[in-house]
Amino acid sequence: MSLPPARKPYAVYAITLHGLGIAERLLAGLPGAELYVSEKLMAKAPAGALSMKLPMGPTLSRTFTAYDCHVFIISVGAVVRMIAPLLEDKKVDPAVVCVDDAARFSICVLSGHVGRGNAFTERVAGVLGSTPVVTTASDVRGTLTVDILGRELGWRLDDLERNVTRGCAAVVNETPVLFVQEAGEPTWWPEDKPLPPGVRYARSLEGVDPKAWEILLIATDRDIRETHRAHWENSVIYRPRSLVLGIGCDRGTPEELVERGVTQLLAQALLSPASVKTVATVDLKADEPALLALCKKYDWELQTYTAAELDAVPVPTPSETVKKHVGTRGVAEPSALLASGATELLVRKQIYTEPGAGRSMTFAVARIPHSPRKESVHV
Repeated sequence: MSLPPARKPYAVYAITLHGLGIAERLLAGLPGAELYVSEKLMAKAPAGALSMKLPMGPTLSRTFTAYDCHVFIISVGAVVRMIAPLLEDKKVDPAVVCVDDAARFSICVLSGHVGRGNAFTERVAGVLGSTPVVTTASDVRGTLTVDILGRELGWRLDDLERNVTRGCAAVVNETPVLFVQEAGEPTWWPEDKPLPPGVRYARSLEGVDPKAWEILLIATDRDIRETHRAHWENSVIYRPRSLVLGIGCDRGTPEELVERGVTQLLAQALLSPASVKTVATVDLKADEPALLALCKKYDWELQTYTAAELDAVPVPTPSETVKKHVGTRGVAEPSALLASGATELLVRKQIYTEPGAGRSMTFAVARIPHSPRKESVHV
């Protein structure tokens, strides 16, 4: 679950004099934008502009994966031909927006959802006062965007390919769709706005007949592949960042041991690593190399508490031995509860070690509580 390299926000390309004037407006309105200008226009380009030889192919081969959004003040047809050889997959392709030479229209050409092209198009149009052109059905109809639902909340799709196209079609065609929310924020859809036609809402998979719905959209931190096989097969799974891992470990515990322990213990508990938001521990471990490395690798937050704060939290499995060495009767359990705001644990303290390691770790899990939406369905 390594993270992709960071991209710059915007690349803007201008090859005409009118386009250069439009580009200057975009630079002023799009923080972090970088401007590429054809060599013949460099004398009139603003400071900081980057020279670009024509044809643009060699430049685009270098820049295409380096930016989140490419804004071309060039015709759509020409841009399509230029970027076609560079396209790889919707999971990684950047957004592409075309603006005409009079700045009348801003057109989303590529990666409308996953690459945020529709949102970038609206932003470019807002800067220029142009008309945004978005052709994605769910955006045009103002319904759920299945492939990016909850992304602004940090949610992740469990599998970008599995059933997503079916889910998009089901929502757009207003066929029966059930959104089942076991975890995560309720604001994946505006709480003051009715759910789209065809979409119903439930808080549990229990009693849900997966065959009664065109598709299920399930927000969960559980691994349901085996426990609810029929539901899993007819679903799109979202992973809210809803779990807190409380971890205690011996000083100098190897990073690999902690990572294997976390992986194994989450698997045993049927919980998804993609739903982890925070690792919580005692402040004495704030500089523990294994925990710092784990959080960096998986983009997890690290939250620490004093021994006194932890010791004030009632826990199921207190330890006087831990109290003697750390100053609190527990680390994993109370830190998970404090960081999550939960009143009970999903997973009580577990101990992990390996033969001959000479080190061990403790592990507990809590789920961040959220209020349910008002909608409900009897199933």
